[in-house]
Amino acid sequence: MGKRLAAVAAETGAKIVYKSSYDKANRSSRESFRGPGLAEGLDILAEVKAATGLPLLSDVHAPHEAEAAARILDVLQIPAFLSRQTDLLVAAAKTGKPLNIKKGQFLAPDDMGNVVEKCRAEGNEKLMLCERGTSFGYHDLVVDMRSFAMMRALGYPIVYDVTHSLQLPGGGKETGGLKQYAPVLAQAAAATGCVDGFFLEVHDDPDHALSDASTQLDVKLLPELIRSLTAIINLARR
Repeated sequence: MGKRLAAVAAETGAKIVYKSSYDKANRSSRESFRGPGLAEGLDILAEVKAATGLPLLSDVHAPHEAEAAARILDVLQIPAFLSRQTDLLVAAAKTGKPLNIKKGQFLAPDDMGNVVEKCRAEGNEKLMLCERGTSFGYHDLVVDMRSFAMMRALGYPIVYDVTHSLQLPGGGKETGGLKQYAPVLAQAAAATGCVDGFFLEVHDDPDHALSDASTQLDVKLLPELIRSLTAIINLARR
């Protein structure tokens, strides 16, 4: 997958950061696939970077993981459910690595100001704020297009997590999803002119993905989607 994405980057000119999770700690069920764990997972990610040259990103779930993760990863990601965890934010910020902080499904966009201040207090200004949808009743998420402009007013780049915002959380042992709407929502977000990057789950065999199969996009769709998003962003910012 890393080599496939490196080829897409070369084809489209997109700056692609490779993401896989060494541990999927926020699972709906204890029976869900989690991954190889911190040590083995970071070793695998280091091999991906060596083979492809792509920068790396992965979720950090606990303060004690931050230092080890920072030795391998180029970007540390704070999961949405943990976006208010002060000790985790402080530990991640102290590494000095860029952080991609997902807005909690339970937060308003301007609530991310407090999250930013926790990181800035540790001297880390290398922050990206990531929209991934807001809880809307039971087992559903919505994306408020105002949130991109509201978070961008905090002064940091904005990332839109397209595929996770199409999840149907809970409701069973595995999270459901509506990935067929991913291109539409991604293009709508691009049209705001406020989004600087996109987070997309892609797979070469989505139906058999061990994690989030209901929201994984077929990697074959990626080059054309990147080209359409780039064109829309360029037009919106003109």
